[in-house]
Amino acid sequence: MTLPHNAVPQARKGLWAKAMSVVLSLAVAVGVAGCDNANAQVVTLDFFQFKSEAADWFKQTAKDFEHTHPNIRININNSANAQTDLRTRFVKNRVPDVITFNGDISFGMFAASGVFHDFTDDPIVDNLNPGMVKIAKNLVQTTDPAKKRLYGLPFAGNASGYIYNKDLFAKVGADPDNPPQTWDEFTELMDKFRAAGINPLQATVADAWTTQAPLASLAGTLVPESEYTKLKTGETNFKEIWTDVLTKETELYKFSDSDLGVTYQQGTQNFAKGSAAIIPLGTYAIPQILLINKDINIGFAQLPATNNADEQILTAGDDVMLTMGANTKHPKEAMEFINYLMSEKVLNEYADANAAITPLKETHFGTDALEPVRPFFEKNKVADFCDHYIPSSINIGGFLQTAVTSGNVDRFINQMQTEWDKVQARTFE
Repeated sequence: MTLPHNAVPQARKGLWAKAMSVVLSLAVAVGVAGCDNANAQVVTLDFFQFKSEAADWFKQTAKDFEHTHPNIRININNSANAQTDLRTRFVKNRVPDVITFNGDISFGMFAASGVFHDFTDDPIVDNLNPGMVKIAKNLVQTTDPAKKRLYGLPFAGNASGYIYNKDLFAKVGADPDNPPQTWDEFTELMDKFRAAGINPLQATVADAWTTQAPLASLAGTLVPESEYTKLKTGETNFKEIWTDVLTKETELYKFSDSDLGVTYQQGTQNFAKGSAAIIPLGTYAIPQILLINKDINIGFAQLPATNNADEQILTAGDDVMLTMGANTKHPKEAMEFINYLMSEKVLNEYADANAAITPLKETHFGTDALEPVRPFFEKNKVADFCDHYIPSSINIGGFLQTAVTSGNVDRFINQMQTEWDKVQARTFE
C-alpha cells in the first residue's frame, strides 16, 4: 500500500518518537545502573593482627587484596597485647572478622570456647601439611579428642633447634649440610669445637624466655604430645615427663665457654660475628642474625635428644594461626580474604620476608638455612612447642633460668608441679 504524501511526515514523527522513547529508557537504565555501581555496598572487614614485626607486610598485602577486590576494605588493627585485647573484644561481643594469633595455649583456650570458625571440613585443608594441621588441632584446650578440631589455619610455621655456623663446622671437619643426628654425635661435636679453641655455644640466659627454646627442642622428641593431656587429667606429672629433658638442657648449657648471662640482643650479635659454633634458638632468630651480618653462612638443625636417629622429632609450631569469627556478619568476604592469604604465592612471600615455613604440603622455606630440617616436614615428624601447653601465668622462663644456671633440676620440677596444680585447681573444662 502507498501512503498519502502528507502521511509520510506523520509516520516519520511516530518512528522518531518511538526511537527517542527507547533512547531515554536506555539512558535512565544506564543511569540507574551507574548509581548502583557507584553505591555498591563495600564491606569492611575487621582484621585483628598480632605479629608486630610483620605489620608492614600485612598492611601492603591487604592493599594488594583490596586492589583486586574493590568491594572489600580491610581495616587492620595491630595489637601490642594480643591476648588481652582479643579477650576484651570477646567479652564485649566484638569478635573480629579475620584474626591472626600465635598458635599457643591462649589460642587453644579461645578455640575451645567456640568463638572461631571450624575449618575442619573445609576444602582448603586438603592442601596443608598434615603435621602442622595436627599441631593446630592439638592446641584446642580439651581432654575430649573428638573436640580437637581445626579452629584456625596454620599460616606460617617456625621451628626450634639450633642455628649453626657452617664455616666453623667445616673448620673442625664436620659436614655443614649433615648436622648430628643423635645426642652423642652432637655432644662429641661440641667437644671438638672446644678442643679447637672455638666456643661451642652462645647462651642468652639473661633473657629468661630464651631458655624455653632448648626445652621445647628436646621435649619434641622425648615427650609425646599426648602426655600433656595426661598432665591435665592427673595421669602423669612433671617429674615423669620433664626430668630427662631438663637434665639434658642443663648439660647443653655447660658447653658455653662464654658468659651465660647475656641478652638475646647481645647473644645474636655475638653469634653473627662468629663468636660461637651454635646458638640454641629457633628460626625466629635468623632474621636478627642476618640483619647484623648478611654474609654469615648459617644452617638450622634439629637438636637431637636420644641416641636413635629414627626417634628424632622436630619441634615446629604454628607461629601464625589464621582464623575468622564463628559468627562474622561477612563470612563470604572474610573467606575471600583468607583464601587470598592462604594462596601459595602470598604464603611464599610471607615466608621469604620472615624466614618462615609455609604450611602447604609442598613446604617452602623462607631461607636456605632451613634445608637441613626439610625431611622432618616431608615425613610429618613434627611436634608442637611444649610450652604451648603451659598457661602463661606460670613463670616457666624464670624457673628455667634458675635451673640452667644452678643445675638444680629437682627444684625446677617441683616449682612447675606446684604452679601447675594451682592452675588446675581453679580451672574447669
